[in-house]
Amino acid sequence: SMLMFGVILASSGLLLMIEKGILAEVKPPPLHPAAGELARRGGGEAPGDLDYEVLRDVRNRTIRAVCGQRAMPRSVWELPAGQRRTVLRHLLVSDKYRFLYCYVPKVACSNWKRTLKVLDGALESVDVKLKMDHKSDLVFLGDMKPDEISYRLKNYYKFIFVRNPVERLLSAYRNKFGEIKEYQQKYGVEIVRRYRKNGGNSAGDDVTFSEFLRYLLDEEVERMNEHWMPIYNLCQPCAVRYDFIGSYERLNADANDVLERVQSPSFIRFPERQSWYKPVTAETLHYYLCNTQRRLIKELLTKYILDFTLFAYPLPNITSEFCRQ
Repeated sequence: SMLMFGVILASSGLLLMIEKGILAEVKPPPLHPAAGELARRGGGEAPGDLDYEVLRDVRNRTIRAVCGQRAMPRSVWELPAGQRRTVLRHLLVSDKYRFLYCYVPKVACSNWKRTLKVLDGALESVDVKLKMDHKSDLVFLGDMKPDEISYRLKNYYKFIFVRNPVERLLSAYRNKFGEIKEYQQKYGVEIVRRYRKNGGNSAGDDVTFSEFLRYLLDEEVERMNEHWMPIYNLCQPCAVRYDFIGSYERLNADANDVLERVQSPSFIRFPERQSWYKPVTAETLHYYLCNTQRRLIKELLTKYILDFTLFAYPLPNITSEFCRQ
């Protein structure tokens, strides 16, 4: 398709820049105060807000340019049936506050689901300590009739939260294969069997990052598990015109801005990260990237190039100079 042709052209150019080290000095968007460091809903501007406005403008312009191409879908009804099912299954509905939220696993979606349950009265507080049920007390756009879907897509406030694609993949890898037995048994055992000599005795809890990346390279994007499916395929930002794209890098500030925009009760704040959560630090990312074959990373970027491009994330620095540091 024209889209894949454009993606291949773009990714080839970007990967050539990586090969030559041209992107070695590219730095990520400026980080903003973490949760608790800034009381957003009390007013006042965050340091670096101008930088973030520039970043947001770049994202908006890029999305308009890419989605304005003739081959791109203009609505969910123009998507193939499988792609349409995926995006409608990831759009959560609040009729009370008239918004749609496209949830992306590993981008604070559990805390957003918790917040939706509080807004709709199914949960008393975002601070209630309980295991998140990702299905009950939530309304999915895909469960509605076509005319109900179209009305909400046209009239409701729509938002999404995005994250650096490589950080999101690393977060999914560490969580699912390091902590979740279900994923170790369902995916880990098969990955080790497929990519490791004499790996038939593995319980799936020792999948290496390189084996995980090789598995992603061989997977069809549209058949991927949602925890590592590209954000583009999960939320279809060309078929759904989002009013707001929030960043994981300034999660609380952006989340509370959304809550203000939908006129939620002033006492509701976006919840703090769970105490058990293990963040992906710059040092952790450096370790995994620099201990993985460059070929694997460069080939993988083609599958996630739209996430990097549309949401203005820098490509990972995997030059020899960077990895020697």
